[in-house]
Amino acid sequence: MASTSLSFSLLPTEFQSPRKSSKLYTPRVRSAAIRPRPITASISEKQSVPVPPPIIISPSDEQPTKLPIRKIPGSYGLPYLGPIKDRQDYLYNLGRDEFFKSKIQKYGSTVFRANMPPVIVLLDGKSFPVLFDVSKVEKKDLFTGTYMPSTDLTGGYRVLSYLDPSEPNHAKLKQLLFFLLMNRRDKVIPEFHSTYTEAFETLERDLAAKGKADFSGANEQAAFNFLARAWFGKNPADTTLGSDAPTLIGKWILFQLAPLLSLGLPKLVEEPLLRTRPLPPALVKKDYQRLYDFFHESSGFVLDEAEKLGVSREEACHNLVFATCFNSFGGMKILFPNMVKWIGRGGVKLHMQLAEEIRSVVRSNGGKVTMAGMEQMPWMKSVVYEVLRMEPPVALQYGKAKRDLIISSHEASFEVKEGEMLFGYQPFATKDPKIFERAEEFVADRFVGEGEKMLKHVLWSNGPETENPTVGNKQCAGKDFVVLASRLLLVELFLRYDSFDIQVGKSAIGSSVTLTSLKRASF
Repeated sequence: MASTSLSFSLLPTEFQSPRKSSKLYTPRVRSAAIRPRPITASISEKQSVPVPPPIIISPSDEQPTKLPIRKIPGSYGLPYLGPIKDRQDYLYNLGRDEFFKSKIQKYGSTVFRANMPPVIVLLDGKSFPVLFDVSKVEKKDLFTGTYMPSTDLTGGYRVLSYLDPSEPNHAKLKQLLFFLLMNRRDKVIPEFHSTYTEAFETLERDLAAKGKADFSGANEQAAFNFLARAWFGKNPADTTLGSDAPTLIGKWILFQLAPLLSLGLPKLVEEPLLRTRPLPPALVKKDYQRLYDFFHESSGFVLDEAEKLGVSREEACHNLVFATCFNSFGGMKILFPNMVKWIGRGGVKLHMQLAEEIRSVVRSNGGKVTMAGMEQMPWMKSVVYEVLRMEPPVALQYGKAKRDLIISSHEASFEVKEGEMLFGYQPFATKDPKIFERAEEFVADRFVGEGEKMLKHVLWSNGPETENPTVGNKQCAGKDFVVLASRLLLVELFLRYDSFDIQVGKSAIGSSVTLTSLKRASF
Protein backbone atom coordinates (compact mmCIF):
# COMPACT_ATOMS: atom_id res chain seq x y z
CA MET A 1 0.00 0.00 0.00
CA ALA A 2 1.79 3.65 -0.08
CA SER A 3 1.39 7.22 1.04
CA THR A 4 -0.16 8.87 -1.95
CA SER A 5 -2.07 5.92 -3.17
CA LEU A 6 -4.90 4.09 -1.49
CA SER A 7 -3.19 0.80 -1.99
CA PHE A 8 -3.01 -2.07 0.42
CA SER A 9 -0.17 -3.54 2.40
CA LEU A 10 2.31 -5.38 3.09
CA LEU A 11 5.22 -7.76 2.24
CA PRO A 12 8.90 -7.06 1.60
CA THR A 13 10.12 -8.31 -1.78
CA GLU A 14 12.75 -10.59 -0.30
CA PHE A 15 9.91 -12.81 0.95
CA GLN A 16 8.05 -13.16 -2.33
CA SER A 17 9.33 -16.64 -3.04
CA PRO A 18 11.08 -19.05 -0.63
CA ARG A 19 14.33 -20.75 -1.52
CA LYS A 20 12.72 -24.11 -1.01
CA SER A 21 9.33 -25.27 -2.25
CA SER A 22 7.28 -25.95 0.87
CA LYS A 23 3.97 -27.58 1.60
CA LEU A 24 1.01 -25.27 1.91
CA TYR A 25 -2.03 -27.29 1.05
CA THR A 26 -2.56 -30.49 -0.80
CA PRO A 27 -5.39 -30.88 -3.31
CA ARG A 28 -6.53 -34.49 -3.62
CA VAL A 29 -6.12 -35.87 -7.14
CA ARG A 30 -8.91 -38.16 -8.30
CA SER A 31 -9.27 -39.38 -11.85
CA ALA A 32 -6.99 -36.58 -13.04
CA ALA A 33 -9.19 -33.98 -11.32
CA ILE A 34 -7.81 -31.81 -8.55
CA ARG A 35 -9.71 -31.28 -5.30
CA PRO A 36 -8.28 -29.27 -2.38
CA ARG A 37 -7.79 -30.66 1.10
CA PRO A 38 -6.39 -29.06 4.27
CA ILE A 39 -2.99 -27.42 4.43
CA THR A 40 -0.44 -29.35 6.41
CA ALA A 41 2.75 -27.27 6.51
CA SER A 42 4.15 -23.75 6.39
CA ILE A 43 6.27 -21.76 3.99
CA SER A 44 9.81 -21.47 5.30
CA GLU A 45 11.96 -20.54 8.22
CA LYS A 46 11.56 -17.04 9.66
CA GLN A 47 14.35 -14.54 9.20
CA SER A 48 15.21 -11.22 10.80
CA VAL A 49 13.92 -8.17 8.98
CA PRO A 50 16.68 -5.98 7.55
CA VAL A 51 16.24 -2.24 7.18
CA PRO A 52 17.16 -1.64 3.53
CA PRO A 53 18.54 1.69 2.32
CA PRO A 54 16.12 4.07 0.61
CA ILE A 55 15.64 3.63 -3.13
CA ILE A 56 15.32 6.82 -5.13
CA ILE A 57 13.38 6.30 -8.34
CA SER A 58 13.92 9.10 -10.81
CA PRO A 59 12.65 8.08 -14.25
CA SER A 60 12.88 11.63 -15.57
CA ASP A 61 16.65 11.58 -14.87
CA GLU A 62 17.34 8.45 -16.93
CA GLN A 63 18.52 10.50 -19.91
CA PRO A 64 18.95 14.21 -20.61
CA THR A 65 15.88 15.70 -22.23
CA LYS A 66 16.17 17.14 -25.73
CA LEU A 67 12.48 17.93 -25.97
CA PRO A 68 11.30 21.52 -26.41
CA ILE A 69 10.31 23.41 -23.27
CA ARG A 70 6.61 24.23 -23.43
CA LYS A 71 4.46 26.29 -21.12
CA ILE A 72 2.05 24.03 -19.25
CA PRO A 73 -1.30 24.49 -21.03
CA GLY A 74 -4.58 25.09 -19.20
CA SER A 75 -5.39 27.17 -16.17
CA TYR A 76 -7.09 26.94 -12.82
CA GLY A 77 -10.03 28.95 -14.15
CA LEU A 78 -11.95 31.75 -12.51
CA PRO A 79 -12.02 31.87 -8.71
CA TYR A 80 -14.89 29.79 -7.28
CA LEU A 81 -16.37 29.08 -10.72
CA GLY A 82 -13.30 27.24 -12.05
CA PRO A 83 -13.28 24.43 -9.50
CA ILE A 84 -17.06 24.08 -9.62
CA LYS A 85 -17.08 23.63 -13.40
CA ASP A 86 -14.21 21.13 -13.44
CA ARG A 87 -15.69 19.17 -10.54
CA GLN A 88 -19.09 18.99 -12.22
CA ASP A 89 -17.50 17.70 -15.44
CA TYR A 90 -15.23 15.29 -13.56
CA LEU A 91 -17.91 13.74 -11.36
CA TYR A 92 -21.16 14.14 -13.28
CA ASN A 93 -21.24 15.65 -16.77
CA LEU A 94 -18.40 13.70 -18.39
CA GLY A 95 -17.06 11.26 -15.83
CA ARG A 96 -13.43 10.80 -14.92
CA ASP A 97 -12.06 9.19 -18.09
CA GLU A 98 -13.92 11.42 -20.52
CA PHE A 99 -12.97 14.49 -18.50
CA PHE A 100 -9.28 13.71 -18.92
CA LYS A 101 -9.63 12.70 -22.58
CA SER A 102 -11.40 15.97 -23.36
CA LYS A 103 -8.59 17.95 -21.73
CA ILE A 104 -5.92 16.07 -23.70
CA GLN A 105 -7.76 16.85 -26.93
CA LYS A 106 -8.30 20.48 -25.96
CA TYR A 107 -4.68 21.19 -25.07
CA GLY A 108 -2.91 18.70 -27.33
CA SER A 109 -0.92 17.59 -24.31
CA THR A 110 -0.93 14.88 -21.65
CA VAL A 111 0.41 17.45 -19.16
CA PHE A 112 -1.86 20.39 -18.30
CA ARG A 113 -3.41 22.41 -15.49
CA ALA A 114 -6.87 21.61 -14.17
CA ASN A 115 -8.97 22.65 -11.21
CA MET A 116 -10.48 19.51 -9.74
CA PRO A 117 -8.62 20.47 -7.40
CA PRO A 118 -5.97 22.92 -8.72
CA VAL A 119 -3.18 20.62 -9.93
CA ILE A 120 -0.79 19.94 -12.77
CA VAL A 121 -2.15 16.76 -14.35
CA LEU A 122 0.19 14.01 -15.63
CA LEU A 123 -1.49 11.52 -17.98
CA ASP A 124 1.26 9.56 -19.72
CA GLY A 125 3.70 6.84 -18.75
CA LYS A 126 6.73 9.10 -19.10
CA SER A 127 5.73 12.03 -16.90
CA PHE A 128 3.73 10.07 -14.32
CA PRO A 129 6.66 8.31 -12.51
CA VAL A 130 7.99 11.61 -11.14
CA LEU A 131 5.28 11.12 -8.50
CA PHE A 132 7.33 8.24 -7.07
CA ASP A 133 10.58 10.22 -6.77
CA VAL A 134 10.71 11.38 -3.16
CA SER A 135 13.79 13.48 -3.91
CA LYS A 136 11.59 15.64 -6.11
CA VAL A 137 8.10 15.47 -4.60
CA GLU A 138 6.79 15.64 -1.06
CA LYS A 139 4.08 13.20 0.05
CA LYS A 140 3.08 14.72 3.38
CA ASP A 141 -0.70 14.58 3.95
CA LEU A 142 -1.39 13.83 0.27
CA PHE A 143 -2.71 10.26 0.49
CA THR A 144 -6.19 11.44 -0.51
CA GLY A 145 -4.98 14.46 -2.47
CA THR A 146 -5.43 18.08 -1.49
CA TYR A 147 -8.19 17.04 0.91
CA MET A 148 -7.16 15.27 4.13
CA PRO A 149 -9.77 13.63 6.36
CA SER A 150 -9.92 14.50 10.04
CA THR A 151 -7.47 12.63 12.24
CA ASP A 152 -10.45 12.04 14.53
CA LEU A 153 -11.14 9.13 12.16
CA THR A 154 -7.77 7.56 13.02
CA GLY A 155 -7.55 8.07 16.76
CA GLY A 156 -6.02 11.53 16.49
CA TYR A 157 -2.93 10.25 14.63
CA ARG A 158 -1.54 10.92 11.18
CA VAL A 159 -1.11 7.33 10.07
CA LEU A 160 1.68 6.01 7.85
CA SER A 161 -0.10 6.65 4.55
CA TYR A 162 -0.05 10.41 5.26
CA LEU A 163 3.63 10.59 6.29
CA ASP A 164 6.47 11.70 4.04
CA PRO A 165 9.60 9.51 4.17
CA SER A 166 11.48 12.45 5.67
CA GLU A 167 9.34 12.24 8.84
CA PRO A 168 10.90 10.16 11.66
CA ASN A 169 7.89 7.90 12.25
CA HIS A 170 7.64 6.89 8.60
CA ALA A 171 10.53 4.42 8.78
CA LYS A 172 9.42 3.05 12.16
CA LEU A 173 5.83 2.43 11.08
CA LYS A 174 6.74 0.95 7.71
CA GLN A 175 9.28 -1.31 9.41
CA LEU A 176 6.51 -2.41 11.79
CA LEU A 177 4.39 -3.51 8.85
CA PHE A 178 7.35 -5.42 7.41
CA PHE A 179 7.66 -7.15 10.79
CA LEU A 180 3.99 -8.13 10.81
CA LEU A 181 4.15 -9.78 7.43
CA MET A 182 7.46 -11.50 8.11
CA ASN A 183 6.21 -12.84 11.41
CA ARG A 184 2.95 -14.25 9.95
CA ARG A 185 4.02 -15.17 6.45
CA ASP A 186 3.61 -18.93 6.96
CA LYS A 187 -0.11 -18.39 7.63
CA VAL A 188 -0.95 -16.50 4.44
CA ILE A 189 -1.51 -19.33 1.95
CA PRO A 190 -3.31 -21.75 4.30
CA GLU A 191 -5.64 -19.05 5.60
CA PHE A 192 -6.38 -17.82 2.09
CA HIS A 193 -7.34 -21.35 1.09
CA SER A 194 -9.56 -21.73 4.15
CA THR A 195 -11.41 -18.43 3.91
CA TYR A 196 -11.94 -18.45 0.14
CA THR A 197 -13.10 -22.08 0.21
CA GLU A 198 -15.81 -20.87 2.60
CA ALA A 199 -16.60 -18.00 0.24
CA PHE A 200 -16.92 -20.24 -2.82
CA GLU A 201 -19.16 -22.65 -0.92
CA THR A 202 -21.42 -19.72 0.01
CA LEU A 203 -21.50 -18.55 -3.61
CA GLU A 204 -22.43 -22.04 -4.81
CA ARG A 205 -25.34 -22.22 -2.34
CA ASP A 206 -26.58 -18.78 -3.37
CA LEU A 207 -26.29 -19.66 -7.05
CA ALA A 208 -28.27 -22.86 -6.55
CA ALA A 209 -30.97 -21.06 -4.57
CA LYS A 210 -31.28 -17.78 -6.48
CA GLY A 211 -29.70 -18.38 -9.89
CA LYS A 212 -27.04 -15.77 -9.16
CA ALA A 213 -24.52 -14.95 -6.46
CA ASP A 214 -22.95 -11.69 -5.29
CA PHE A 215 -19.18 -12.20 -5.60
CA SER A 216 -18.39 -8.70 -4.35
CA GLY A 217 -20.25 -9.23 -1.07
CA ALA A 218 -18.81 -12.69 -0.45
CA ASN A 219 -15.34 -11.37 -1.27
CA GLU A 220 -15.58 -8.61 1.33
CA GLN A 221 -16.38 -11.04 4.14
CA ALA A 222 -13.69 -13.47 2.99
CA ALA A 223 -11.09 -10.71 2.61
CA PHE A 224 -11.46 -9.45 6.17
CA ASN A 225 -11.57 -12.96 7.63
CA PHE A 226 -8.43 -13.85 5.69
CA LEU A 227 -6.51 -10.79 6.88
CA ALA A 228 -7.60 -11.25 10.50
CA ARG A 229 -6.73 -14.94 10.59
CA ALA A 230 -3.49 -14.71 8.58
CA TRP A 231 -2.00 -11.64 10.26
CA PHE A 232 -3.43 -11.75 13.79
CA GLY A 233 -4.44 -15.39 14.30
CA LYS A 234 -7.97 -14.37 15.19
CA ASN A 235 -11.23 -15.52 13.62
CA PRO A 236 -13.63 -12.52 13.71
CA ALA A 237 -16.61 -14.87 14.02
CA ASP A 238 -15.30 -15.96 17.42
CA THR A 239 -15.24 -12.38 18.74
CA THR A 240 -17.80 -9.65 19.40
CA LEU A 241 -16.98 -8.28 15.94
CA GLY A 242 -18.67 -11.26 14.31
CA SER A 243 -19.38 -10.68 10.62
CA ASP A 244 -19.86 -6.91 11.01
CA ALA A 245 -16.39 -5.76 9.93
CA PRO A 246 -17.08 -5.16 6.20
CA THR A 247 -20.07 -2.93 7.01
CA LEU A 248 -18.21 -1.02 9.73
CA ILE A 249 -15.19 -0.49 7.47
CA GLY A 250 -17.38 0.62 4.57
CA LYS A 251 -18.98 3.38 6.66
CA TRP A 252 -15.63 4.46 8.10
CA ILE A 253 -14.01 4.68 4.65
CA LEU A 254 -16.98 6.61 3.29
CA PHE A 255 -16.48 9.27 5.95
CA GLN A 256 -12.87 9.64 4.80
CA LEU A 257 -13.43 9.68 1.04
CA ALA A 258 -16.90 11.22 0.72
CA PRO A 259 -15.75 14.52 -0.87
CA LEU A 260 -13.93 12.56 -3.57
CA LEU A 261 -16.77 10.22 -4.54
CA SER A 262 -20.03 10.17 -6.39
CA LEU A 263 -22.59 7.93 -4.69
CA GLY A 264 -25.00 8.01 -7.61
CA LEU A 265 -27.31 10.51 -5.93
CA PRO A 266 -28.61 13.57 -7.81
CA LYS A 267 -25.83 16.14 -7.88
CA LEU A 268 -28.08 18.73 -6.22
CA VAL A 269 -28.16 16.37 -3.25
CA GLU A 270 -24.55 15.15 -3.35
CA GLU A 271 -22.86 18.54 -3.71
CA PRO A 272 -24.15 20.10 -0.47
CA LEU A 273 -24.10 16.76 1.37
CA LEU A 274 -20.56 15.64 0.52
CA ARG A 275 -18.62 18.68 -0.63
CA THR A 276 -19.55 21.65 1.54
CA ARG A 277 -18.28 20.29 4.88
CA PRO A 278 -16.77 17.01 6.15
CA LEU A 279 -19.11 14.33 7.44
CA PRO A 280 -18.91 14.39 11.28
CA PRO A 281 -16.46 11.73 12.55
CA ALA A 282 -18.60 11.36 15.66
CA LEU A 283 -21.18 9.48 13.58
CA VAL A 284 -18.79 6.54 13.10
CA LYS A 285 -16.91 6.79 16.40
CA LYS A 286 -18.57 3.70 17.90
CA ASP A 287 -18.04 1.71 14.71
CA TYR A 288 -14.36 2.60 14.66
CA GLN A 289 -13.99 1.75 18.34
CA ARG A 290 -15.25 -1.77 17.65
CA LEU A 291 -12.61 -2.21 14.97
CA TYR A 292 -9.89 -0.73 17.19
CA ASP A 293 -10.82 -3.02 20.10
CA PHE A 294 -10.58 -6.08 17.85
CA PHE A 295 -7.08 -5.17 16.70
CA HIS A 296 -5.93 -4.12 20.15
CA GLU A 297 -6.96 -7.50 21.55
CA SER A 298 -5.47 -9.47 18.64
CA SER A 299 -2.15 -7.78 17.89
CA GLY A 300 -0.19 -7.90 21.13
CA PHE A 301 2.94 -9.32 19.47
CA VAL A 302 2.96 -6.44 16.95
CA LEU A 303 2.38 -3.82 19.64
CA ASP A 304 5.29 -5.27 21.61
CA GLU A 305 7.50 -4.81 18.54
CA ALA A 306 6.20 -1.26 18.09
CA GLU A 307 7.43 -0.31 21.56
CA LYS A 308 10.87 -1.68 20.66
CA LEU A 309 10.87 0.58 17.60
CA GLY A 310 9.89 3.61 19.67
CA VAL A 311 6.21 3.78 18.69
CA SER A 312 3.49 3.83 21.35
CA ARG A 313 1.08 0.88 21.46
CA GLU A 314 -1.87 3.18 20.83
CA GLU A 315 -0.37 4.80 17.74
CA ALA A 316 0.74 1.43 16.43
CA CYS A 317 -2.74 -0.03 16.87
CA HIS A 318 -4.40 2.82 14.96
CA ASN A 319 -1.89 2.22 12.17
CA LEU A 320 -2.73 -1.49 12.14
CA VAL A 321 -6.42 -0.66 11.83
CA PHE A 322 -5.70 1.63 8.89
CA ALA A 323 -3.24 -0.70 7.16
CA THR A 324 -5.57 -3.68 7.48
CA CYS A 325 -8.98 -2.09 7.00
CA PHE A 326 -8.36 0.84 4.65
CA ASN A 327 -5.27 -0.21 2.72
CA SER A 328 -5.51 -4.00 2.59
CA PHE A 329 -9.22 -4.77 2.91
CA GLY A 330 -10.06 -1.71 0.82
CA GLY A 331 -7.64 -2.86 -1.86
CA MET A 332 -9.01 -6.41 -1.98
CA LYS A 333 -12.55 -5.00 -2.10
CA ILE A 334 -11.62 -3.24 -5.35
CA LEU A 335 -9.00 -5.52 -6.91
CA PHE A 336 -10.58 -8.97 -6.57
CA PRO A 337 -13.91 -8.10 -8.25
CA ASN A 338 -11.91 -6.36 -10.99
CA MET A 339 -9.92 -9.54 -11.52
CA VAL A 340 -13.03 -11.68 -11.78
CA LYS A 341 -14.55 -9.10 -14.12
CA TRP A 342 -11.66 -9.02 -16.57
CA ILE A 343 -11.11 -12.78 -16.52
CA GLY A 344 -14.84 -13.40 -16.84
CA ARG A 345 -14.93 -11.21 -19.91
CA GLY A 346 -11.97 -13.18 -21.29
CA GLY A 347 -14.27 -16.14 -21.93
CA VAL A 348 -14.03 -19.91 -21.85
CA LYS A 349 -10.82 -20.15 -23.89
CA LEU A 350 -8.89 -18.07 -21.36
CA HIS A 351 -10.51 -19.93 -18.48
CA MET A 352 -9.43 -23.30 -19.85
CA GLN A 353 -5.90 -22.01 -20.50
CA LEU A 354 -5.60 -20.93 -16.88
CA ALA A 355 -7.21 -24.11 -15.50
CA GLU A 356 -4.88 -26.36 -17.52
CA GLU A 357 -1.77 -24.42 -16.51
CA ILE A 358 -2.63 -24.18 -12.81
CA ARG A 359 -3.71 -27.81 -12.43
CA SER A 360 -0.74 -29.11 -14.39
CA VAL A 361 1.75 -27.27 -12.19
CA VAL A 362 -0.01 -28.35 -8.99
CA ARG A 363 0.10 -31.99 -10.12
CA SER A 364 3.77 -31.75 -11.09
CA ASN A 365 4.51 -30.41 -7.60
CA GLY A 366 2.97 -33.42 -5.91
CA GLY A 367 -0.45 -31.84 -5.49
CA LYS A 368 0.95 -28.97 -3.41
CA VAL A 369 0.43 -25.24 -3.92
CA THR A 370 3.58 -23.26 -3.16
CA MET A 371 4.89 -19.83 -4.05
CA ALA A 372 7.67 -21.49 -6.04
CA GLY A 373 5.07 -23.49 -7.92
CA MET A 374 3.11 -20.37 -8.79
CA GLU A 375 6.25 -18.95 -10.38
CA GLN A 376 5.88 -21.78 -12.90
CA MET A 377 2.49 -20.45 -14.09
CA PRO A 378 3.35 -17.75 -16.67
CA TRP A 379 -0.21 -17.22 -17.95
CA MET A 380 -1.62 -16.91 -14.45
CA LYS A 381 1.11 -14.43 -13.46
CA SER A 382 0.59 -12.40 -16.62
CA VAL A 383 -3.17 -12.17 -16.08
CA VAL A 384 -2.64 -10.77 -12.57
CA TYR A 385 -0.25 -8.11 -13.87
CA GLU A 386 -2.56 -7.27 -16.78
CA VAL A 387 -5.48 -6.64 -14.43
CA LEU A 388 -3.24 -4.40 -12.32
CA ARG A 389 -2.23 -2.56 -15.50
CA MET A 390 -5.74 -2.18 -16.89
CA GLU A 391 -7.42 -1.14 -13.67
CA PRO A 392 -5.00 -0.37 -10.82
CA PRO A 393 -6.87 -0.48 -7.50
CA VAL A 394 -5.79 3.07 -6.73
CA ALA A 395 -6.14 5.41 -9.67
CA LEU A 396 -5.02 8.74 -8.22
CA GLN A 397 -1.58 9.83 -6.98
CA TYR A 398 -0.38 13.22 -5.72
CA GLY A 399 2.92 14.91 -4.93
CA LYS A 400 4.08 18.46 -4.21
CA ALA A 401 7.20 19.69 -6.02
CA LYS A 402 10.07 20.07 -3.54
CA ARG A 403 11.97 22.34 -5.93
CA ASP A 404 11.77 23.73 -9.45
CA LEU A 405 11.56 20.79 -11.85
CA ILE A 406 11.57 19.93 -15.53
CA ILE A 407 9.00 17.22 -16.25
CA SER A 408 8.84 15.55 -19.67
CA SER A 409 6.02 13.88 -21.54
CA HIS A 410 6.64 12.06 -24.83
CA GLU A 411 6.30 15.30 -26.83
CA ALA A 412 7.61 18.14 -24.67
CA SER A 413 9.17 19.24 -21.39
CA PHE A 414 7.51 21.53 -18.85
CA GLU A 415 8.74 23.76 -16.05
CA VAL A 416 7.19 23.12 -12.65
CA LYS A 417 7.76 25.54 -9.78
CA GLU A 418 8.54 24.57 -6.21
CA GLY A 419 5.35 24.00 -4.20
CA GLU A 420 3.11 23.24 -7.18
CA MET A 421 0.82 20.25 -6.80
CA LEU A 422 1.23 17.35 -9.22
CA PHE A 423 -1.52 14.84 -9.87
CA GLY A 424 -1.53 11.64 -11.90
CA TYR A 425 -4.40 9.47 -13.09
CA GLN A 426 -2.71 6.08 -13.26
CA PRO A 427 -4.92 4.20 -15.78
CA PHE A 428 -3.86 6.68 -18.48
CA ALA A 429 -0.18 6.14 -17.61
CA THR A 430 -0.44 2.34 -17.63
CA LYS A 431 -2.50 2.33 -20.82
CA ASP A 432 -0.17 4.72 -22.63
CA PRO A 433 -0.26 3.74 -26.35
CA LYS A 434 3.30 5.01 -26.80
CA ILE A 435 4.44 2.34 -24.34
CA PHE A 436 2.03 -0.57 -24.76
CA GLU A 437 0.71 -2.09 -27.97
CA ARG A 438 -3.07 -2.56 -27.95
CA ALA A 439 -2.92 -0.48 -24.79
CA GLU A 440 -6.68 -0.30 -24.23
CA GLU A 441 -7.19 -4.07 -24.64
CA PHE A 442 -6.98 -6.76 -22.00
CA VAL A 443 -4.21 -9.04 -23.32
CA ALA A 444 -3.92 -12.05 -21.02
CA ASP A 445 -0.41 -13.11 -22.11
CA ARG A 446 1.03 -9.59 -22.35
CA PHE A 447 3.67 -10.29 -19.70
CA VAL A 448 4.61 -13.83 -20.74
CA GLY A 449 8.21 -14.45 -21.85
CA GLU A 450 9.76 -11.34 -23.39
CA GLY A 451 6.72 -9.42 -22.19
CA GLU A 452 8.12 -9.47 -18.65
CA LYS A 453 10.42 -6.60 -19.62
CA MET A 454 7.32 -4.37 -19.72
CA LEU A 455 6.63 -4.88 -16.01
CA LYS A 456 8.61 -1.71 -15.30
CA HIS A 457 5.59 0.15 -16.69
CA VAL A 458 3.13 -1.54 -14.28
CA LEU A 459 2.79 1.07 -11.55
CA TRP A 460 -0.11 0.05 -9.29
CA SER A 461 2.07 -0.13 -6.14
CA ASN A 462 3.07 3.55 -6.20
CA GLY A 463 6.23 2.50 -8.02
CA PRO A 464 7.37 0.27 -10.90
CA GLU A 465 6.72 -3.45 -10.53
CA THR A 466 10.47 -3.98 -10.96
CA GLU A 467 11.31 -1.84 -7.90
CA ASN A 468 11.08 -2.76 -4.22
CA PRO A 469 9.43 -1.06 -1.23
CA THR A 470 11.78 0.27 1.45
CA VAL A 471 11.46 2.41 4.55
CA GLY A 472 12.78 5.32 2.48
CA ASN A 473 10.21 5.34 -0.33
CA LYS A 474 6.43 5.42 -0.63
CA GLN A 475 6.02 2.21 -2.61
CA CYS A 476 3.37 -0.13 -1.25
CA ALA A 477 4.86 -1.94 1.73
CA GLY A 478 2.92 -5.06 0.75
CA LYS A 479 3.58 -4.97 -2.98
CA ASP A 480 4.50 -8.65 -3.16
CA PHE A 481 1.82 -9.67 -0.68
CA VAL A 482 -0.81 -8.16 -2.98
CA VAL A 483 0.57 -10.03 -5.98
CA LEU A 484 0.67 -13.26 -3.95
CA ALA A 485 -2.94 -12.89 -2.78
CA SER A 486 -4.08 -12.13 -6.33
CA ARG A 487 -2.32 -15.22 -7.64
CA LEU A 488 -3.90 -17.31 -4.90
CA LEU A 489 -7.35 -16.11 -5.92
CA LEU A 490 -6.79 -17.42 -9.46
CA VAL A 491 -5.29 -20.68 -8.22
CA GLU A 492 -8.25 -21.32 -5.90
CA LEU A 493 -10.72 -20.30 -8.59
CA PHE A 494 -9.37 -22.55 -11.33
CA LEU A 495 -8.59 -25.53 -9.14
CA ARG A 496 -12.27 -25.49 -8.29
CA TYR A 497 -13.94 -24.40 -11.55
CA ASP A 498 -13.48 -24.83 -15.29
CA SER A 499 -15.34 -21.63 -16.18
CA PHE A 500 -17.84 -19.06 -14.94
CA ASP A 501 -20.17 -16.32 -16.18
CA ILE A 502 -20.68 -12.87 -14.69
CA GLN A 503 -22.75 -9.71 -14.69
CA VAL A 504 -20.98 -6.43 -13.92
CA GLY A 505 -22.48 -3.35 -12.34
CA LYS A 506 -21.20 -0.06 -10.96
CA SER A 507 -20.19 0.73 -7.42
CA ALA A 508 -19.06 3.88 -5.63
CA ILE A 509 -15.65 2.20 -5.32
CA GLY A 510 -14.72 -0.36 -7.97
CA SER A 511 -17.05 -2.77 -9.75
CA SER A 512 -19.95 -4.87 -8.53
CA VAL A 513 -19.67 -8.44 -9.85
CA THR A 514 -22.43 -11.05 -9.80
CA LEU A 515 -21.80 -14.68 -10.74
CA THR A 516 -24.49 -16.23 -12.96
CA SER A 517 -22.88 -19.65 -13.44
CA LEU A 518 -20.02 -21.75 -12.08
CA LYS A 519 -18.83 -24.87 -13.90
CA ARG A 520 -17.09 -27.25 -11.51
CA ALA A 521 -13.70 -28.70 -12.44
CA SER A 522 -14.05 -31.60 -14.90
CA PHE A 523 -10.42 -32.68 -15.37
